[in-house]
Parts: sequence; C-alpha cells; structure tokens
Amino acid sequence: MSTTFLIVLLAALAFWLASVFNELVALRNRYRNAFAQIDVQLKRRYDLIPNLVETAKSFMAHERGTLEAVVLARNRAVQAGAVASAQPGNANAMQALSQAEGVLEGALGRLFALSEAYPQMRSDQNMLGLQEELASTENRIAFASQAFNDEVTEYNTRREVFPNRLFTGMFGFEPSNLMAATESADERQPVKVSF
Repeated sequence: MSTTFLIVLLAALAFWLASVFNELVALRNRYRNAFAQIDVQLKRRYDLIPNLVETAKSFMAHERGTLEAVVLARNRAVQAGAVASAQPGNANAMQALSQAEGVLEGALGRLFALSEAYPQMRSDQNMLGLQEELASTENRIAFASQAFNDEVTEYNTRREVFPNRLFTGMFGFEPSNLMAATESADERQPVKVSF
C-alpha cells in the first residue's frame, strides 16, 4: 500500500509540476505576443517619421538641427526596438527602449512646437494627415503598452507565488520587466510660449 501511495504522490507531483510549467509557458507567450503588438505600432511610427521630416523640411529650412535630432532619435529608437523585440521583458532592453522612446518623443515635441511658427506648415494637408496618423499611432502604442504591462504583471505574479517560486528558476522562467515611461530632461522643462 505504501508503494502505491508513493506512486500516486509522485504522479500528482509530476502532474502539478507540468501544469505549473505549462501555465508559465502560456503566460510568457502572452507577454511576448503583447510586446509584438507594441513592436508593430512602433514600426508604424518609425515609418511615419521620415515622411513627417521630409514634409517639415520644405517649410522649416532654418530648423535643420531639430530635423536632424528627430531623425537621429528615430534611428536610435529603431535600434533599441530591435533589441527589445528579440528579448521582450529583458530589463536592460526594456530600459534602453524606454529611454530611446523618451528621447524620440522629446524630439518630436520640439518639432511640433517649432511648427507653430510656420502657419503654412500647420495648414498643409499632408502635414496634418501625418500628424493625425502619428497621434493615432501614439494612442495605439499606449494601449499596447498597457496590455503588455498587464501580461508581464500576471506572468511575474504567477512565477513568484508559492509554491511555484520553488520551481521557476529550475525551469528557466526569469522575471520579466514592465515597459515604463521615461521622461527626458526636455520633457520636464516647461514649454515656452510667446505671443
């Protein structure tokens, strides 16, 4: 009878371990999928930016530094996005992406602030359409980021609860990191408006 009990106990333990493993695999795949949704929207934004810069160039010939800053920030964000896409949830990759995105948002903010000084640009249909698409994409990125953070939170919670915590390291389930918004120094500065 004790042999049968031991076999049943081992089978129950094996079944439980398999269910913990399968649950963590499913949750990890869900947060990876959620990051893929962010990645799609980031790529859409990265594709819009060169068109925006080209359109702005025709109006803002004297603002070359601002336009170059936008292009440089975009290129760095693309690189950081590629690294984060390969390792969604990796702390360093997510931090680098968040910082690059913060710099890009700051550069775009300066571009849009300067565009206020160019009435023809503000009324250009191509520029207005690009700004509208960019704003729509920003909203999609925000929603996708929230979904990603929700999935990461659920994954981290499941891997950290007892008794799952006893086995997650053995199975190779590392903690994942949230996508956090970062503020650049420029974003914290008040916008100067003059009339």
